[in-house]
Amino acid sequence: MSKNDNGAIMKQDTGTQRAAAGGKRIVSRTDTAAAMILAVAAAAAATVLAVYRIADYLTGPVTLTLPVITTQLSPTDLSLGAEAHYTSVEAVIPRVPGSEAAALAWGEALDLLAVLAVLALMFLLAFRLRRNVLFTAGSAWIIVFCGTVLALAGSAGQAVDTVARTRLADSIGLDQGTGNEYVLFAGTFSFAPAVAGLLLVLVAGAFQYGRRLQRDTEGLI
Repeated sequence: MSKNDNGAIMKQDTGTQRAAAGGKRIVSRTDTAAAMILAVAAAAAATVLAVYRIADYLTGPVTLTLPVITTQLSPTDLSLGAEAHYTSVEAVIPRVPGSEAAALAWGEALDLLAVLAVLALMFLLAFRLRRNVLFTAGSAWIIVFCGTVLALAGSAGQAVDTVARTRLADSIGLDQGTGNEYVLFAGTFSFAPAVAGLLLVLVAGAFQYGRRLQRDTEGLI
């Protein structure tokens, strides 16, 4: 082949690569815009709901699910010789005492912060994907930050909320039979926020590793 033929072939190959690069994207700009709008709407709804709950905690009345710290409160008239005891009750409290109300409000605020971290991550990644700058160091740091906030705020919010509910259960007399023992924490604790936050940090590490591989590959070409 002549140089002209080779040059023509090179131009054809370059044009093919350009056409492939400009082909249909798996995630369209419409998809990313919808994800961003959904994240903003969900954040607004979560904030309004959290403010409403905090107002209830501080002003009352409020309906709360409280842990039962004793086995002396048991259902009666059970069939088949079964025995049971309550582990939680739903109580309507006209006005929550000040310290417990503040603790419940802080727990709700921390839970909201964890939710907002997830929604902020969704918004920012969709925004960066829309601008074709997803796999960058900035994205990795965004994931690390949001994952850390999710793990810490989600776990702390649960702990503060459960301690407040345990103290309320003690205040209304659901600790019958515990004697002089003081129960600080009664209830369940979910490690889901901590695990999810850790997974996001690992994903950020995968982003960084992928970027290094990409740079090494580009250096070989």
